[in-house]
Amino acid sequence: MVAACCLASAAAQAQKLPAGFVYLRDVDPTIIQDIRYAGSNNFVGRPLRGYQAAECVVKREVGTLLKSVQEELAQQNLSLKMFDCYRPTRAVADMVAWSRDGRETPAQKRYNPAFSKADLFRLGYIAERSGHSTGAALDLTLVDLKVDNSATFDPARDYADCTANVNLRAPDGSIDMGTGYDCSDTKSHTAAKSITAAQRRWREKLVQVMARRGFVNYSKEWWHFSLPGAGGQAYDFPITPRK
Repeated sequence: MVAACCLASAAAQAQKLPAGFVYLRDVDPTIIQDIRYAGSNNFVGRPLRGYQAAECVVKREVGTLLKSVQEELAQQNLSLKMFDCYRPTRAVADMVAWSRDGRETPAQKRYNPAFSKADLFRLGYIAERSGHSTGAALDLTLVDLKVDNSATFDPARDYADCTANVNLRAPDGSIDMGTGYDCSDTKSHTAAKSITAAQRRWREKLVQVMARRGFVNYSKEWWHFSLPGAGGQAYDFPITPRK
């Protein structure tokens, strides 16, 4: 009777995510995670609704392909770093409400230095219906494991905006791609001309290694990738701690 109870408990934990979804950490624990919307280091400045844990949740197929990417990168002393994965629709609605609240703090302007936040949806930097909510879209970057990545975000510090030199903007603990993550600016366009040759090569490397597994980059955001055919319906289940 006790054994049956324990098995039932384990099964309940295993079924906590909808069918087809997995915690990326259970597929490949070596992939670095910095899930921004679970904390304050993001353009809203607080956790978004539905992010109860800083965990990357994806469709199982997506997780398997990311593991393959990571295995290739590991041979070069590189790693993926996940900024966002599955995103509950309630978090998308939270972003929409934020964009319309009529307030814009200096910290928020770091992420959209050239635009009003009310224009971010019209300009295509934020979507009212996000592919992230299907579990098939990702925000990520590369980390050079041979260098010191220990610098961390200090919420009390006055950083330069996301287009500034890497030594002045908020630290990402990752390779310099020319802008910070979630930077709503033309400099974030994957093929932007206003970045250095080295930054361009790193962006191209990221696009190429993801493309080899079928992922497609969004041209306005160097960090955003999706897997065609793996999406489907949008979900709203919260991201909770792994058991």
